[in-house]
Amino acid sequence: MPDRPLSPAATTAHRPLLEAAVARLAPVLPMLTELGELFAAAGHELALVGGPVRDAFLGRVSPDLDFTTDARPDEILEIGARWADAHWDIGRDFGTIGLRKGPLQLEITTYRADVYDRTSRKPEVMFGDTLEGDLVRRDFAVNAMAIRLPSLEFVDVHGGLDDLVARRLMTPAAPEESFADDPLRMMRAARFSAQLGFEVAPQVRAAMTERAATLEMISAERVREEFSKLLLAPEPRGGLTLLVDTGLADVFLPELPALRLEVDEHHRHKDVYDHSLIVLEQAIDLEGPPDGPPESVPGPDLVLRLAALLHDIGKPATRRFEPGGGVSFHHHELVGAKLVSKRLKAMRFDKDTTKQVARLVELHLRFHGYGDGQWTDSAVRRYATDAGPLLPRLHRLTRSDCTTRNVRKAQRLSRAYDDLEKRIERLAAEEELGKVRPELDGNEIAEALGIRPGPVLGQAYSYLLSVRLDDGLIGKDAARARLLAWWAARSE
Repeated sequence: MPDRPLSPAATTAHRPLLEAAVARLAPVLPMLTELGELFAAAGHELALVGGPVRDAFLGRVSPDLDFTTDARPDEILEIGARWADAHWDIGRDFGTIGLRKGPLQLEITTYRADVYDRTSRKPEVMFGDTLEGDLVRRDFAVNAMAIRLPSLEFVDVHGGLDDLVARRLMTPAAPEESFADDPLRMMRAARFSAQLGFEVAPQVRAAMTERAATLEMISAERVREEFSKLLLAPEPRGGLTLLVDTGLADVFLPELPALRLEVDEHHRHKDVYDHSLIVLEQAIDLEGPPDGPPESVPGPDLVLRLAALLHDIGKPATRRFEPGGGVSFHHHELVGAKLVSKRLKAMRFDKDTTKQVARLVELHLRFHGYGDGQWTDSAVRRYATDAGPLLPRLHRLTRSDCTTRNVRKAQRLSRAYDDLEKRIERLAAEEELGKVRPELDGNEIAEALGIRPGPVLGQAYSYLLSVRLDDGLIGKDAARARLLAWWAARSE
């Protein structure tokens, strides 16, 4: 694919953007200039490249700064170590040296000209000699812009600034070649689509669709990281839709496209796929501020977002057409919890995240048994204690799941959940629901029954916990009497 350099007219048209970008870099310009002069004095080129340049045009400030140079790793280290406050060389084999200067983190990488084994996706690291050669191997044109240092010359040989203005994602090389070199770039296209709100170019979308199956050669961990970043974007729907429409989701999360159940005139029901995306959007709206207290579920919250997106993945397996044209999904929350656990494990999510998301999916229908608010205090206690520390997320997931277009029904459900939350707050204040325990501890139970620690003691503890949940605080004497009655009945 030929380069797409900015024409003089385009450069003039974008002059205000260039000036604004430089202005946004003003706080770090002295440092950039100083570092550039050090490399120049040593006979080397240096350029700020990629995300920091793109973000400057977008009005954002990158916390980390990426540079590229013709200097080899040992030379980078020799120049940078004397100047930086700290340095590390964990990426030396790939040409990257890390530096810290004050609060700033810097990564300086030797020009790359990697050659990939397209069957294993393992690169043979080869260093390049020119900035232009380095830029062509980058994922997207908007990430292939650079600023030479210390001259501050703007380099854009692939039309990245034009793409940025058009809010478009295009690859520097032909998309088929770019994705053949690294299939993970297809995931990055979806992620940047979500993070930046950009549309992928038609030829990029076509190449993603054609080469979707090649994502299988990428490790689950790398795919998971890109997917998580996408899901944590301010508006992830566009990126998720792109994953589904191109077939990429079929490779690593087939349960998501499987939600696209047909809806015909005889079996009318919600489009489960679209409903799940709406629930995700509504859950995001209910997240607290990033610096909010834990009970506000500070956003972006990966557990809540995963649960919102996947809460109904048990529906395809449980769908039944009922007489009269109805559709049922009995126990889809239980089936869904198992599917979530299996899928997130396959994607190499950590155990805590997997367990929490699966539990939220399992519990997401529990509220609908609340009906007209006729739950006993025992049922309310169980709802809160079963959720445990996930209760704030469950509140938001349940509210987000009410997507009915029937205004009266939506208002009724909202009022019912308001009432449930108030009852939970009242009982929590009265009984410390977050610390519900039997009124006799393990030692007291063992003493009352004359038994040693073991499985039987565990059963007795569970019995008294159920008493506590059903009847609230009844006092130690009454609890002991109930325990002895249970023990006598058990011994008969």
